[in-house]
Amino acid sequence: MHHTNNNTQNKSIKKEFKTKDAIMVFSSFTLMCTAIIFVLVSSDLFTLQKFLSFNNFSLMLMEVAAASSGLVMFGIVLAVFIPSTYIDDANKNYQNGSLPSIVVFMFLAALFEELLFRGIIQNALSIFTEHQWTTIVITTVLFLALHTQYFKKPVMLLNISVPSLVFGWIYVETSNILAPFFVHFIMNVVMTFLFKYRLLSIRN
Repeated sequence: MHHTNNNTQNKSIKKEFKTKDAIMVFSSFTLMCTAIIFVLVSSDLFTLQKFLSFNNFSLMLMEVAAASSGLVMFGIVLAVFIPSTYIDDANKNYQNGSLPSIVVFMFLAALFEELLFRGIIQNALSIFTEHQWTTIVITTVLFLALHTQYFKKPVMLLNISVPSLVFGWIYVETSNILAPFFVHFIMNVVMTFLFKYRLLSIRN
């Protein structure tokens, strides 16, 4: 019995270390993206107004609230109707870390992905075309390409393509990278906590 407890403890420590490793990796990537964006803004390739606009702050807050609520509902519907065999195992393990580690990990993961995909890639594509939905769709395709682990479970591609389209749309609407970041972060944290505290379970 004591041996079993030790094994369980070792597994928990191992998972916690994995979370810490992920935090370090995402911290490094976030700093790299921040540096790239700073150079691009300094070189006048990107405008600060397009990157961090606060022209209509109240409208931005409403859009963030609406998009976050909609994506959480979308995630709940998928969890209720999609069998667990179609869900990627990595998504099942996010909830196993401690509360602070989950929040920090989700914060950095969302920040890195939004800086890279909306802040750099989508902005760069908009230089070559004025069709905003073209830039949003191409950025989403590249976003999907980053998640190669989901190719074996296509339902997971739907699970990230719809949010990515929403992130791209809200960035175009607000011209503020904080808007898609907060939507991304809120969606990830709420869904993870729903599973962690057993308020929501994946269908068998």
